Amino acid sequence: MDFGIAGVAAITVLTLVVAQAIKATALDNKWLPVICGMCGGILGVVGMKVMPDFPANDIITAAAVGVVSGFAATGVNQVYKQLTDK
Repeated sequence: MDFGIAGVAAITVLTLVVAQAIKATALDNKWLPVICGMCGGILGVVGMKVMPDFPANDIITAAAVGVVSGFAATGVNQVYKQLTDK
């Protein structure tokens, strides 16, 4: 199976879902970018181990790809929020 860059997009989507779930709790929203970055880093390492075509070959690069994808999730959320805010 050839996932390639789709695996990176999947990390972003999964991290966005985690962020939305955390927003429903009493936790302060200022921690969301940190949580998304950590969640993305973990998912990046897992993705490297599980997906044969993941775009990283070592743990540091996989974690970095995941962290960037996690931060992208908060960016996607903010873009949506800014575009729909009245």
